[in-house]
Amino acid sequence: LKIQIEKITINNTPKIDGKQAKEYGIVDVRLVTSTKEELNVGIQIIDGSYVQSKVFLYYAKIHSNQIFYDDNRKIARTITINILDMEYFKSKKLYRVIRIKTNDAQDNSLENMELHVIELPKFREKVKQYISNKDAWIMYFKGTNEFYINIAKRQNEKIKKLDEEIKKYWEKEKT
Repeated sequence: LKIQIEKITINNTPKIDGKQAKEYGIVDVRLVTSTKEELNVGIQIIDGSYVQSKVFLYYAKIHSNQIFYDDNRKIARTITINILDMEYFKSKKLYRVIRIKTNDAQDNSLENMELHVIELPKFREKVKQYISNKDAWIMYFKGTNEFYINIAKRQNEKIKKLDEEIKKYWEKEKT
């Protein structure tokens, strides 16, 4: 997302059938941008079949979870980032934004729906002295080559911090 993030917090998602939502892969965050807009953002990695259904159902789940947060905040615009570990769309583009529009030009209430899709296999690493932040994140999420992951971590402090947090998490899980 091409936004300046001022604050980020992990949403305390509700329990589902007595289990923590993260056990179902439902984890989302609340962002406050530099323009003070609040966004509800979810990220998921998709493999297998039913991609279209998974993308839309995930959006609906992340958006609707907001009514359960118990912190009296307003419902915010929701954005999902869907990372596919396969090629799904016919075009060669690795990144696309899907927005839902109505056929009524005077009613744009659905235009706030934003679903980002990244198809990792379509990304081709290029060794350059400088790579864009978007390329760094994609290289990190693709995760197939330690050399490129290290480039991404050196180039982007947030990726480095995320990687450190993930390592801490897995160390706790092992014990």
